[in-house]
Amino acid sequence: MTRIAAVCTRNVVVLQPHDTLQQAALLMSEMNVGALPVSAGDGVVGIVTDRDITVRATALNLDAVSTPVSDIMTQRTLSCSEDDTVEEVLERM
Repeated sequence: MTRIAAVCTRNVVVLQPHDTLQQAALLMSEMNVGALPVSAGDGVVGIVTDRDITVRATALNLDAVSTPVSDIMTQRTLSCSEDDTVEEVLERM
């Protein structure tokens, strides 16, 4: 069985809860990705997607320069460890 460590991305860029929507969008653009994890301390506390920025922030007329990602991020996330198998992770998803 393949361990998730064999297929996961290393050196992931993360946001902090206080980072702004503008910073998140800029990073997503630079990295050509549509989602970034939000980390506080040693753990993931949420995820922000380009759709969150477009739909949630725009719908509420939030200012991208001053609004922290914590205001719109999805807080309920699942994670895995490097020792989990790909099959275990797929089952959780």
